[in-house]
Amino acid sequence: MATGTSTSGGAKKSASSKTSAKKTTTAKSTTSSKGPDAIALLKADHRSVEKLFSQFQKAKDDERKKQLALQICLELRVHTQIEEEIFYPASREVLKDEDMVDEAVVEHQAAKDLIEQIESMEPGDDLYDAKVTVLCEQIDHHVEEEEKEYFPEVQKTDLDLKAIGEQLKVRKNQLMDEMGGDQGRATH
Repeated sequence: MATGTSTSGGAKKSASSKTSAKKTTTAKSTTSSKGPDAIALLKADHRSVEKLFSQFQKAKDDERKKQLALQICLELRVHTQIEEEIFYPASREVLKDEDMVDEAVVEHQAAKDLIEQIESMEPGDDLYDAKVTVLCEQIDHHVEEEEKEYFPEVQKTDLDLKAIGEQLKVRKNQLMDEMGGDQGRATH
């Protein structure tokens, strides 16, 4: 599912392989498309998950905790997938610092590992609340890096964030339908 490329020995990809990579980047256009740009959409996802984590931390009932944890996991699975399929590859083509993208992909994998564990558990199981709390902390760290470092660097480029935003929105709706059924559509 991850789209990041691994390099041996930590070496950066060569300039020639970077140049020969398929160019899917869309330059900023003078026409405006409907809907939020990519970064606004991704930030809205961040705020949505932050609210769900906050609700989880306040929840006392096991059934409510389970419902919230599953919604958090669903939204994070969809969010990480649209970033990895669309946003990260597009931004990788225009950013000078590929390490920033690589680190985001690694952070996603750590979150996906915890998501898988949480989805297979029940509230009341040993470490259930702790795993949701650690996932929250990992996501807080990831969001802070994206919003303070990654997104500002992308905004300095000529990447058409409106066009990417439209792609993200379409793919997000598809994935919510596929993964979430009624649960995924209820909040979107």
